[in-house]
Amino acid sequence: MSPNPAPKVATTIWPRALLLALGGASLLAGLDAALVLLGVAAPVGGDTAPVLPPSHGILMVFGFVGTLIALERAVALRRVWGYSAPALLGIGSVAQLVPVLGAGTAWVPRAVVLAGAVMFAVVYVPLWRRQRDPAVLVQALGAVAAAGGAGLLATGVSVAAVVPWFAAFLLATIAGERLELARLRIRGGWAEPLLVTACAAIVALGPVTLLWPTVGYPLFGLGLLGLAAWLVTYDVARATIRSPGLPRFVAACLLAGYAWLGVAAGVCLLTPGAPSGAAYDAFLHAMFLGFVMSMIMAHAPVILPAVLRRPLPYLSAMWVPAALLHATLVLRLAVGDARGDIVAWQWGGMGNVAAVLAFVALAAYAAATGRRAPAGRVTQGPVPRSRAGEPATGRTRREGAA
Repeated sequence: MSPNPAPKVATTIWPRALLLALGGASLLAGLDAALVLLGVAAPVGGDTAPVLPPSHGILMVFGFVGTLIALERAVALRRVWGYSAPALLGIGSVAQLVPVLGAGTAWVPRAVVLAGAVMFAVVYVPLWRRQRDPAVLVQALGAVAAAGGAGLLATGVSVAAVVPWFAAFLLATIAGERLELARLRIRGGWAEPLLVTACAAIVALGPVTLLWPTVGYPLFGLGLLGLAAWLVTYDVARATIRSPGLPRFVAACLLAGYAWLGVAAGVCLLTPGAPSGAAYDAFLHAMFLGFVMSMIMAHAPVILPAVLRRPLPYLSAMWVPAALLHATLVLRLAVGDARGDIVAWQWGGMGNVAAVLAFVALAAYAAATGRRAPAGRVTQGPVPRSRAGEPATGRTRREGAA
């Protein structure tokens, strides 16, 4: 035994639950802001809280998804200081909504978000030292993109200009997660170097889209298309879609998400320069609703148990919000954006919000009423493991995790 063992985090889940609650608050505020931006009735209207609409992107990307991912990484790190990342991301995102922060102090919450994003990137240093694995490297690239995007926001750059940085952050994080299970299909060769190269290119193209959008966005679209092709080719979802129950649900969410990633790539390739108007709405929501939210639905049975040590049993009713999300997104983009139909755009957007809320409600119900699955039950085969015998990025995987 080492004479000076490094301190580890206590096993209590309540601090994690509080941080998860910050992410949940950001999600609810972000969905409320989405309704305001759609021009429909919202629980808290834009007249009551004028800071809501401009905060929508930061609330969803950093406040909700960023806090969730950073919390999961902190659990994998098993060090107290790692929890500073999700705490700062969640607090900074929610602090945007504090009424006393006027125009002169609006930079303060964004500075807090920046501090959280920097700490999130720092978390990957010991994770990389623990396991020098391409999956960890790819996710670390995403954390660098998150810190870069947060830095731009803190200096006053608009959210629209920083969207590719947001996308690079989430794309690299998700790609790294999928690489762990893709190893069940790949055996050496060029597959892993290709993924690392594609994610590095997407992260590197963030500054290019900002400085030279006419060149940067088509190249960014090519990067998205290449990543989508890699995921469809190598992900185990192509095999598990034929399995029953949870594995099929997860695979369907993954494959649908990859299709939406292709749609986002097409918008970048077909739009001259930075997308605007209907093209911007289509790119934004194909990426962050069609792809990212579908990935969250797919990974929810893994994320919650890893963070709260609470099982999230599969419910067949989960197909309903997943199908609603994709159906209403088709309505929003194919009819609302493509044809300029404002009513279809609004109904599609409201359906998107309803789908997300319905899935959260079902997940909460399943976690509250479900029982832990029998130990040792596996439905997807072995998980790639490190020399220490743990999953490559420290995550505890359960049945149906693919």
